[in-house]
Formats: sequence, structure tokens, C-alpha cells
Amino acid sequence: MLLDSKIAELVAVGASVSANCRRCLRYHIEEARKAGASDTDILGAVNVGTAVRAGAAAQVDEIVASLQHQGTATAAVPAASCSAVTPKPKRDSCC
Repeated sequence: MLLDSKIAELVAVGASVSANCRRCLRYHIEEARKAGASDTDILGAVNVGTAVRAGAAAQVDEIVASLQHQGTATAAVPAASCSAVTPKPKRDSCC
């Protein structure tokens, strides 16, 4: 199943919010509007992204609480959480 451009951009709006990427968010809001998304549609996607981000943050907060409870930085932290390095995004695009 292929998504139409409006739905794909709304998904990207929500993903941008959950990834905390301002550049992506601005880009995908503009693209969503070009694809016919209303402000209500965009706000709905933002709300979904916010909920996803909150869930992810809660899981990170659990690790932080574990570290604080142990009084040490030796608790297991997933390796991928610290090693992702992304190239600088091109101008006027998403990351």
C-alpha cells in the first residue's frame, strides 16, 4: 500500500516531533500544507508525535532513575543510544 503525499507528510510531521528535529518539522509542515493538509490535520500529527516522544522519554527517564538509584553510571544503557552520528542536513531539507 502506498501512502498519498498528504498522509506521508503528516506521518513525517509526527516523526519530526518525536525526533525533536525542528528543521524536519518546519520542512514537513510546509510539505504537508503543499499536499493539502489542513491545520487540523497537522495538529493531529503533531499530537501523535508528542505522544510517541513522551513514551520514549519515559523509557529514558527509567534508565536515568536506575542510574540515580544505583548511584553509579554502570547501569546498562543501550549502545545505540549514544553512538548515532548523522551527517549535516542539506539546506531546506529534512535531516
